[in-house]
Amino acid sequence: MTFESISWPRPWLMRAILAGTLLLSESHHTGADVPTARQQRVDQAVVRALEYLARAQEPSGAWRIERIGESTAATSLAIMAFLAAGHVPDEGPYADNLDRGIRWILDHQQPNGMLVHRKSHGPMYSHGISTLMLAEVVGMVEPSLAGRCRRALERAVRLILQAQQIPKSTNHAGGWRYQATSRDSDLSVTGWQLLALRAAKDIGCDVPADAIDRAIAYVKRCSTRGNRGFGYQPGGGTTPTRSGTGILALEVCGAHRCPEVLGAAEYLLQRPLQLNDHYFFYGVYYCTVGMFKVGGNYWEQTRDRVCELLLSSQRADGSWLSPRNERSHGPIYATSMAVLALTVEYRYLPIYQR
Repeated sequence: MTFESISWPRPWLMRAILAGTLLLSESHHTGADVPTARQQRVDQAVVRALEYLARAQEPSGAWRIERIGESTAATSLAIMAFLAAGHVPDEGPYADNLDRGIRWILDHQQPNGMLVHRKSHGPMYSHGISTLMLAEVVGMVEPSLAGRCRRALERAVRLILQAQQIPKSTNHAGGWRYQATSRDSDLSVTGWQLLALRAAKDIGCDVPADAIDRAIAYVKRCSTRGNRGFGYQPGGGTTPTRSGTGILALEVCGAHRCPEVLGAAEYLLQRPLQLNDHYFFYGVYYCTVGMFKVGGNYWEQTRDRVCELLLSSQRADGSWLSPRNERSHGPIYATSMAVLALTVEYRYLPIYQR
C-alpha cells in the first residue's frame, strides 16, 4: 500500500472584513473569477463561526465539551476549524488563539503518548482527533514549536500502532476501539485513527504499510452485504454517518472508488444525511469530506445539500447546536464540525487534498 504524495499548503494572508463585507480570496474559489452567492454565504458563515469559537476559548487555551469540560478533542477540532479556513498559528487575527490551543494540547500528552486531558470511556476518540491535528499543524508553526509538535506526534502515532496490535478476533483485527487496550474494534474510532495515520505518514512519520492494509481490511469488513453502506461493526446495519466514515477511511488510504466506497456513495445519494439524524455533526464531517474525495456527481449533490442544511441552521451568535443526541456535546463541537465540512473546497488542510 502506498500513499499519494500530498504537498503542504503555504500559509496565506488572512481575509479581511471591510465594512462588514468579506473580501474573498480567489484561491479557494476555483473555476470562477467571481464567487457564487452560495460561496459568499459559506464564507460569511465561516467567519461568524470562527468569531464564535475565538470568543468561546478558555483562558487556559483549551476549548470544552459541554458535558465534560476542557477537552483535547474539542480543542483539536476547534484548531482544525481555524486551519481549514486558512488561518495559521504565527500570523493573522487568530494566531494567539491557535498558539495557545496547540500548546495546551502538547502540555496534556500523557506519559504513554495518549493525547487526553482526563479519563473517559473512549480516550481513543480524543487521541485520534488530536493526533490528526498535530499532523496537520506541524508544518505551519514556528520551528521551536514544530519540534515539540513533531515529538508529540511521533509518540501519539506509536500508541495508535501499538493499540492495533492488541490480539483480537478475526472480525475485529486491524481496527481500533475506545481504549488502547480494547480487544474489539468499531468503525467510528477506526476512522479517526486512519485519518491521523494518513496525515502523519504524509509528513514522514513511520507508518508501516501493513498497519494500513490491516485497517483497510477491517473497514471493508464493516461494509454491508451488497456494498450498501457501512455498519458500526462487521455485520451491523448502515446509517449515513457510518457510511460517510467508511467512505473517507478508505479514500484516505488510497482505495479510491473501490466497490465498497461507490456502493456507500450511492446509498448516501439515496438516503442523504438529515439534520435530525443521530450524530449529525459527526456525520456531516465524514460524509462531506468523503464525498468530496469520491468527486463527480457524488460530491456536487452532497455539497449543495450540506450547505443548505448548515447555512439554514447556524444560530445568531455564529454557532451550531445539534437538535438531537449530540446536543450534550455543546456548540463548540458542533460549530467546529460544521466549519470543517463547509471549508472542504478551500483545501487548506492537507487531508482535504484529492
